[in-house]
Formats: sequence, C-alpha cells, structure tokens
Amino acid sequence: MKVREVQHPAHIVPLAFLITILIGTALLMLPVSRADAVGAPWIAALFTAVSAVCVTGLVTVDTGTYWSSFGQWVIMALFQIGGFGMMTAATLLGLLVNRSFRLRTRLTAQAETHTLGIGDVSSVAKLVLFVTVIVEVMTALALALRLHLGYDLPLAEAAWSGLFHSVSAFNNAGFSIHADGLIRYASDSYFLAPVMLAIVIGGLGFPVLQDLRNKLRDPQHWSVHTKLTLVGTAVLLAGGAILLLAFEWANPRTLGSMPAGDKLLSAIFASVSARTAGFNSIDIGGLTHESLGLHYFLMFIGGGSAGTAGGVKVGTAMILVMLVIAEIRGRMDTEAFGRRISHSAQRQAITVLVLSSAVVVLGTVFILHTTEIATDRVIFEVISAFATVGLSTGITADLPDSAQLMLILLMYIGRVGTITLAASLALGEHRMPFRYPEEHPVVG
Repeated sequence: MKVREVQHPAHIVPLAFLITILIGTALLMLPVSRADAVGAPWIAALFTAVSAVCVTGLVTVDTGTYWSSFGQWVIMALFQIGGFGMMTAATLLGLLVNRSFRLRTRLTAQAETHTLGIGDVSSVAKLVLFVTVIVEVMTALALALRLHLGYDLPLAEAAWSGLFHSVSAFNNAGFSIHADGLIRYASDSYFLAPVMLAIVIGGLGFPVLQDLRNKLRDPQHWSVHTKLTLVGTAVLLAGGAILLLAFEWANPRTLGSMPAGDKLLSAIFASVSARTAGFNSIDIGGLTHESLGLHYFLMFIGGGSAGTAGGVKVGTAMILVMLVIAEIRGRMDTEAFGRRISHSAQRQAITVLVLSSAVVVLGTVFILHTTEIATDRVIFEVISAFATVGLSTGITADLPDSAQLMLILLMYIGRVGTITLAASLALGEHRMPFRYPEEHPVVG
C-alpha cells in the first residue's frame, strides 16, 4: 500500500482501531488479566478486545468473574478508547467532508488538497473529551450513590461498579460486571434512568450535541441532520417501547410477572438499549419472536452519526424514509424541514444500507453453515455484532471458533466500516467532465 493511501483519513481510522485491538488482546492474554492468574486463550482475549474497542458488549466469558481487576480495567480502557476515538474520528471526518464540499463550490483545485488545521482537530477533541468526562462522571456518581445507599454496597465496590457501568453506558459498550447484565436492577428506576440518559446522550452523536449546545433555544436554526436524528430517535424509542410492551406484556419469561410500572420501565430500557447499548434488564433469550424481529430493526438502525452508537445510523434511515416519501408523492427533490437533501447524501445512504444488509446476510449464512442453532437466534447475534449492540440470546459462548471469528469480523466492520465507507464515498466524490445519455430501466 502506498504511503499516500495510508495517510488518507478513511484508512487511518481502521488502522488505529486495529492496532488498539492488538494491544488489548496482548494485555488480556497476560496471566495478571485473568482471575485465576492463568493466561487467557487467544480467541477469548481477541474476542473480548474487539468487542470492547468496537463498543459492542458481546462476550464469550463472564466479565465479572473471568477477568481480574486488572483485566476489567483493561476492558474499560478499551471501550473508553473505542468510544471516544470513534466519536472524535467520525466528527473530524465529517468536518473534513463538509469543508471539502464548501471549498469545492468556490475553488475546486484547492478543495482537493485541503485538510483540517491543527486548531480544528484540537478544538473538536477537547469538546468531545469535555462532554465525555462530564456525562461519565455525573452518571458514575449517580450510580455509585444508588448502589451504596440503596444496596448497602461498600463505598469502594459501589464506586467501581458505578464507574464501570457509567463508562460502558455512555460509550454504548454494553459491558457489565454482572453475569445477568442489569436484570437485578429491572425495577430500579434510580439506577436505570441515569444509564438510559448516558446511553441516549452518547448515541445522539457529537454533531447533534454541538448543535444543541450552540442553538438550544433556537430550534429553527438546527441543522437538518440534528432534526432528522432527534425525530428519528424519538420515534424509535417511543415506538420500540410501545411495541415491546404489547409483545411482552403477558410473557412469563420477560415482563409477564412484573407490576405495570416495572413493565413500562423495562420496556423503555429495552427500547433504549436495543439501539446499540447492549444492556439488558430482561432475559433476551426469553423474548417472543415478534420482539426478536423488532430488535432486528432497532439494532440495525442504531443511533446517531459520529457518536458512540453503531448501526447504519438514524440519519441514514431518515434520509431513506424521506426519499421514499418523495418518490411516493412524485416529487423531484427529497425534502426535510424546508431543505433539499443532496443527491450525494441519498446515494451514500442507499449504498450504506445495501452493503450493510449484504454483510449481515453473508455473516448469517456463514454462521448457519457452521452451527445448528436456530436461524432467528443466529440472525439476532449477527445483527447485534454488526450493529455493535452486544445483546445476545445466550449463544455467543456456544459458537465454534470459526463462528466467533466471523462475529469478530462483523464487529470490526460494523464499527469502523460504516463511517469509513461514508467518508470514502464523500471524499472520493468528483465530477465527470461528461454525462452519458439517460435511460429509465424498468423498476418493480
């Protein structure tokens, strides 16, 4: 590979994440990282490192009992680096793309060689770091106090649990030091509410957070991206909770035995978590087929762009929805909130959707070929890995090494592939000096 190619920003991000994964794997293979002081097998260490760096949360071993305190600190550091790194990288790539487009309309020659200045990189990184620290510290304090005062945990244990789950929540990592996830807190709104708030803030994406910070009292001047992300997020969260309540209300394995208030809380938490957070306050393996199907949809879409969430992103889904509406109404332009959505954004959204769907299908077929696990469980696991969600019906540890390696690949592609693809498409766009004659092939 040429040096010039490696320096392309869309190539640097995957390489940086790969190096971090390799370092994390090496650390987790050390005897000091495991609870029984015996070096972890390479596949377990690699799977955990990839899941942490890609902020997924899928595990083949129990985080709280298999790994030592040092190992848990390594895991937390990995998903902190993964979340912060992707949030920063995606934002910087977005700034690079936008600046390139602005310059291109004025001076094409300069636009092709223009890059972000050091001041831009520094200011973006500082602001992302500020938001990360504030949200994680406040969430950790809330959780630690709840665990210490409400569950009589020793202060040191409560502080560690609060910090671990806070960092995991904001980064949408889904890692928990409890074997049952957050099921023990299913009826505790004082614990689940801060976790949900951190998940949503981290999942909105830095461009939205920055827009809200600068124009909180002036919604009319929010960007179309912010409006699409907020509307899409609200619809998915509310719709997901309502449908989960309907599907699981009488299911004795999930919500059936809970009081009405706890059912509502668990349904809301499940809807929030399904969009790439990966925590569970109910038994995912006990969900009805309808709820599994709903999770496919929520997980695949994911959260906001340039945030800690995965999936194809809410903005992508909303652009496609606007495109379909425009087509149905016979409009030439795809519009949202009084603005036209560019044709390049529409093409990129379609490309991301098609390629992501193809990856999910290929991953599913491969794992089905290597196992005899039910198809719906495999589809759930594949989408969860690709969308970096981390929810599982309980089959992860039972998969053969070849299937686990496929999940590793899916997590990596899902985390760095979509943003890299989007940036590559945008940065690589150029105008041809000619256009071919137009025809209209038959559709449908």
